[in-house]
Amino acid sequence: MEDSWATLGVDLHLEAVGDATRSGVRKRLTDALREAVRGGRLAPGTRLPSSRSLAVDLGIARNTVADAYADLVAEGWLTARQGSGTRVAERRVQRPAAPARPRRAGGRPTYDLMPGTPDLASFPRAEWLKAARRALTAAPNDALGYGDPRGRIELRTALADYLSRARGVHTDPDRIVICAGFVHGLKLLGGVLRARRLREVAVESYGLDAHWTLLKQAGLRTVPLPFDELGTSTAELESGSAKVALLTPAHQFPMGVPLHPDRRAAAVDWARRAGGLILEDDYDGEFRYDRQPVGALQGLDPDRVVYLGTASKSLAPGLRLGWMVLPASIAAEVIEAKGGTDWTCGVLDQLTLAEFITSGAYDRHVRGARLRYRRRRDQLVAALASRAPEVRASGIAAGLHAVLELPAGTERSVVEAAGWQRLALQGLEQFRHPAARVAPRDALVVGYGTPADHAWAGALDALCRVLP
Repeated sequence: MEDSWATLGVDLHLEAVGDATRSGVRKRLTDALREAVRGGRLAPGTRLPSSRSLAVDLGIARNTVADAYADLVAEGWLTARQGSGTRVAERRVQRPAAPARPRRAGGRPTYDLMPGTPDLASFPRAEWLKAARRALTAAPNDALGYGDPRGRIELRTALADYLSRARGVHTDPDRIVICAGFVHGLKLLGGVLRARRLREVAVESYGLDAHWTLLKQAGLRTVPLPFDELGTSTAELESGSAKVALLTPAHQFPMGVPLHPDRRAAAVDWARRAGGLILEDDYDGEFRYDRQPVGALQGLDPDRVVYLGTASKSLAPGLRLGWMVLPASIAAEVIEAKGGTDWTCGVLDQLTLAEFITSGAYDRHVRGARLRYRRRRDQLVAALASRAPEVRASGIAAGLHAVLELPAGTERSVVEAAGWQRLALQGLEQFRHPAARVAPRDALVVGYGTPADHAWAGALDALCRVLP
């Protein structure tokens, strides 16, 4: 079996792939491999990945990899024999006389376990390209105009059907507004809420400070709700003054627990009695592994819940495609806030996603991704059991991340140790609301969905090395 690229310990930094000529990419790859051999990071006899597999990993042409290998064979750095593959040549390499003291590395880390991003290398490029061609061929001429601020009807229709069967969302195309991701949707909603003279939004004790900051910029104060093993406590909505609550009911971010059914019902009952509104962030609802997915809260009361979803976790955040399913009471205000024309969401990407969904390609991609991420989840749990048995993983029934509970007082030191290992890692403290009334916990939030397949084994090994 060929060595995976992760085990070779090489960081190629091929930033030029997207914006350079083929010869430029070939030179970067050749230089990177040559330096890896010269410095001893690729030991003599190491078998390199096939040109096909490395090309797929790096997202470049196979001939480019083959030419780079050929250059290095000609220079004597590599050898290539029929049946033996391409290997590092037996030769003297320059090694440091003594182990150098590790330095905190600047720039891009070697391994990335930051939460919030899927495996971008698994983006279905070929299927997406096919969908784009079909969508563009079928698009009417007026689709290329300024457009409806709600977004293309093709995408809104496709989403209405998909969200109904996959997430239990009750809607129709006229109640859907396309936006450029969750943050864009939240920004529009923040402006509408402030225009209604609201002052507070109840939020969860753990979440993203970027969301809290955005609400603050809209003139809204965020008030954290208590949190325990059943998820966010919604009881304080009754006694508080906030008329809006921002929740992640299906899979609390980052703690990973679903909102308890009694609390789901209590939150909706509060919204009905108080004339309140719930903003439901369904950021990774497709990825549940051990039982049926938890349906969207919106299905309990479409008139009191704003449902927000995106393609950022299921496909890629770079698409900048999200959607809001709006109650009739607020839809007109959000559409007005978005503007008279759709300036933010590219029409071709909207048409492509619509075709991707209606053709069944989206469902196939999600099923494949769900299996891949579940395997990674299982490998993470197995590695912890054998190499760090004192560390417990929680919040792993769904999503692309896990919370690793650490001994008290060790979170900061573990994150610092990860930096020395060139491992990007975040502690739980970064996700705790400043005003949260919950006891601090030492833990890591590990994004096991982030690395590409070729880097996963190395990232997992680096993680285990820094755990107490």
